[in-house]
Amino acid sequence: MSPSEQPENLAEGRITGPWWPARNWSADAGEGSIHDDATAERLGFRGGTVAGDVHMNQFPAQMLKIFGERWFDNGHLSLLFRNATVDLEKVAVYAQVQPDANQQIRTWMERDDGLLVCEGSAGVGHHEQSALQTRDLRPGDPADLKILHRLSPGLSLGEYDVHASPDKQFWRYDNQLLSDPLPWYRHTSPWGDVIGAPCTLVQYLWGYPMQVLGELVGESVGLFGAIEIAFHGSPFLLNQDYHLSSRVVCVGQSPQTEFVWYDTDAFNTQGERVASLRMQSRAMKSSSPAYAGSSS
Repeated sequence: MSPSEQPENLAEGRITGPWWPARNWSADAGEGSIHDDATAERLGFRGGTVAGDVHMNQFPAQMLKIFGERWFDNGHLSLLFRNATVDLEKVAVYAQVQPDANQQIRTWMERDDGLLVCEGSAGVGHHEQSALQTRDLRPGDPADLKILHRLSPGLSLGEYDVHASPDKQFWRYDNQLLSDPLPWYRHTSPWGDVIGAPCTLVQYLWGYPMQVLGELVGESVGLFGAIEIAFHGSPFLLNQDYHLSSRVVCVGQSPQTEFVWYDTDAFNTQGERVASLRMQSRAMKSSSPAYAGSSS
């Protein structure tokens, strides 16, 4: 099915994407990573987990069927991760579509046994009402934290001038590691250069701020709790230069984790905001020496 075609069941109010066996790209990350089998199993998971941005790659093909190319101009995908999956487990994207009001829709992913993997919203236009923009982030007092106590709202996570290389994305595309890939991830797109897949957008807008964040987080095993990507007038094109700016939104905790929410914006060489990321990173209390002997 080409990106311009509409799925047959769109008028019925719900679409379902194809099943894909998502890959744990970071299985060889080693001890201390949630993607490592031994580390994940010690923390109560069934094995090394598939990263959230890997699952996000499966959504754009369905967004194009619903919204068309405008999704890459000014669309968003806003997801809260509910249950982890492991390498090669099959998952599919679902969306609930309202034909008379399709600016924003509910979308989610399920494993082939019905397990809810993630859920949230997608849409075009202003995304102030997205799943993560409207979510109660449950901010806490940094003084109450043991792993993330050096973080506070408004803290800069750095300014970066980067070149968005397509090399890693091309390698993943060529080796069939991208779930439901678009040809625009490897070849010329309607916007000229190739488009960054969600994982590539996260690679830059999360990866660079981690240079600062990683130095401020106490010893622990981390995982993604939620991710939102949004476009502001243009796709995130590769072979382009960008300026990134990142800052902490808030910190808090749940019974099992401490978490930080942060935002990163990408600006093109004309100073125009092109893409944005909202991320929740979680640090597992049971993995931290700071909680040794604690029942928290």
